[in-house]
This record gives sequence, structure tokens and C-alpha cells, in this order.
Amino acid sequence: MPNPTASMLVIGDEILSGRTRDANMHYLAGRLTEAGIDLREVRVVSDDAPAIVAAVKALAAAHDHVFTSGGIGPTHDDITADCIARAFDDHIDIRADARDLLAAHYAASGREFNAARQRMARIPDRATLIDNPVSVAPGFTLENVHVMAGVPSVFKAMVESVLPGLTGGAPLLSQSVRIDRGEGDIAGPLAKLAEDHDNLSFGSYPFIENGAYGANIVIRGTDAAQIDAAVHALETLFAETP
Repeated sequence: MPNPTASMLVIGDEILSGRTRDANMHYLAGRLTEAGIDLREVRVVSDDAPAIVAAVKALAAAHDHVFTSGGIGPTHDDITADCIARAFDDHIDIRADARDLLAAHYAASGREFNAARQRMARIPDRATLIDNPVSVAPGFTLENVHVMAGVPSVFKAMVESVLPGLTGGAPLLSQSVRIDRGEGDIAGPLAKLAEDHDNLSFGSYPFIENGAYGANIVIRGTDAAQIDAAVHALETLFAETP
């Protein structure tokens, strides 16, 4: 049975402008690989409501899980929660369970639970909360979409809250083989090898070192024995090829 699939939607003008470097995709990809969930697609959209709604609908229809990053804070441009509700035709408002979490947190820290902070308690009616052990303000899951903060430390904590509840498959394994020849020289034999091992994925990543061309061939799959066999075949092939 194939592994479950996932996609990611990164939301925020600051990512597209280059002001902020996204770290969440790298983290999520690694954790999903370990869990046996195949990350198939990542999109980045601006803080534009129609664009967010359209992307959520498309990704939710195409994949088993969607993870969003960004746009659930207290400021006016944090519109993700409202967009998710709109995408699934759900009502959204300040919800008592989220409000109580935040009210207790701000009371304990001696800070005002003002109107801006209360915006973080706006949760769609049908959603379930995602625990946030870092800063309390919850994310949420609606249908197959997991809505998380953009701050990397909070995003990571929310991923760890969600993953135990998801059904994964076989973890993706990989091995890398260095070939000291240019891609133009190895493309034909490599294509044949990939065809012979069509249940594995072969990726070619070229490099130039001291003026000489080469490529790292990464073989990925879920069966360690099959990967070992493909690696042996690859090493034998290019050891014998003049």
C-alpha cells in the first residue's frame, strides 16, 4: 500500500519578499519522511485571502494531509484562520476553549488579554485544536488541513503535537553514490538502471570539483534490501563502464 501523501502551504508576504527565509519546509519534510508520509508539493502564497482559499482547496483535494505555516497571529494581516474556514464553508469566531487557554496564559504572565490577542482564539467551529507548548496560542485541524504558526519554534512544536495522531507508512530510506563523471556521460546508463528498478527513485545531483564534473546519485525507497541491490548495480555499472 502506498504511503499517505502530504502538501505544505507557506503563507506570508515576508517569505515572498525575501525578508524571511523559510525554515519550516525543511523541518516538516524531514519529519514526514521519518513518519512514512510523502511530501509531494509545497506552495508559497501571499497574504491574499482569495489566493489562500484557492490553494487550500486545491491542496486538500489532492493530498491526504495539508500543513499550513503562517498567518495565525494577532495582527490585521493574520488572515489564515478565516481563509481556512471559508475554504471549508465553516463558521469562525472566538471559541471558548481557545479563549480560556489564552486568558489563563496572559493572566499568569501579568499581561493584558486584549482584543488583538483574542484574535488568536478565532477558531472554526468544526476544527480541533493543535497544542502549542511554546506560546500557548493553538493551531487547529479542519478536515485534512493542519493550520500552524509560522514562527519556527512554534511550528516545530505543533508538528510534534500533530504527528502522533497521523497514520504513516514505511519510512523513506536513501543512499547516495558519488560518480566522478559528468551527467552527460552517465544519463543513458542511469536511465536504464532506473527503469530496471522502477519501484525506487533515482535523483542525479551534479557538482563541479577542481574543474572536474561529477554527480551524486541518490536512490530512495522504502525497502532497504532493494536500495542495497540498486546501489550495488550502480557501482558495478560505472566501475565497468570506460
